[in-house]
Amino acid sequence: MNKKTGIIVGIAVLVIALFGVIFLLVSEKRTNSELREEFALEKEELENEYTFFAKQYDEIKLTVSNDSLSVLLEQEQIKTQRLLEELRTVKSTNATEIRRLKKELATLRKVMVTYINQIDSLNRLTTQQQQVIADVTRKYNTASRQVSTLTEEKKALDKKVTLAAQLDATNIIIEPKNKRDKSAKKVKDVTKFTIRFTVTKNITAVTGERTIYINIYKPNNEVLTKSESNTFKFENTTLPYSIRKIIEYNGEEQQVTVYWNVDEYLSAGTYRVDIFADGALIGTQSVSLN
Repeated sequence: MNKKTGIIVGIAVLVIALFGVIFLLVSEKRTNSELREEFALEKEELENEYTFFAKQYDEIKLTVSNDSLSVLLEQEQIKTQRLLEELRTVKSTNATEIRRLKKELATLRKVMVTYINQIDSLNRLTTQQQQVIADVTRKYNTASRQVSTLTEEKKALDKKVTLAAQLDATNIIIEPKNKRDKSAKKVKDVTKFTIRFTVTKNITAVTGERTIYINIYKPNNEVLTKSESNTFKFENTTLPYSIRKIIEYNGEEQQVTVYWNVDEYLSAGTYRVDIFADGALIGTQSVSLN
């Protein structure tokens, strides 16, 4: 090989080497560009995942009523937002930091799954408790209604028993008498009232000593009484009485007679007699005088 030929071969080799170097540089640049695009895309996806996680904590907190768990969720949300801010400041080419933040995201995902399981467990427990409370409340209300019904029935029964045991005055006769103990038709002649009545038979009534009050009402509805202290209890109030009679009641029919001596002025009109026993009105009758 002559000298000229050697020079040509050397130049050719250099040209080939130069093209090879240029090709490698172009390939490396293309590869680096592709890597940068890949890292940028990975960083963007990672940012989206962090943003999604931060929003998820807001939604999860709305389903939690446990204060301690709410505090822990708040702390995890703050941590997620802090890592998101770190990620936004990291360059796309910083593969090490992106990998670290990706690992942090995986850890956050595991923690969130743990909290979701706890919340589900608490919600199931709460639902069970609500069902138990609802069941207990229903049973209590049912029992209360039954007790109320029984109470009302007992009151009604007690009232019937009380009414059944109550004395009853029938055949009431009011006789105005004159000074000769004869029947008087005119009010100016009346010196005494004779009042007769029958206490009926009642086997359910309590036997023994019973006090009977007899009231004589003048036409103006004023009670004839000998003393202001002559009073008795009737329907949560106090009434004056005209005559008080104590009888020994044995459950059988009994005739009772009482008298009222007239010491006061009497006017013409209708006079009414009411008979009371055991706090109840047991009979009434009236008579008219001219």
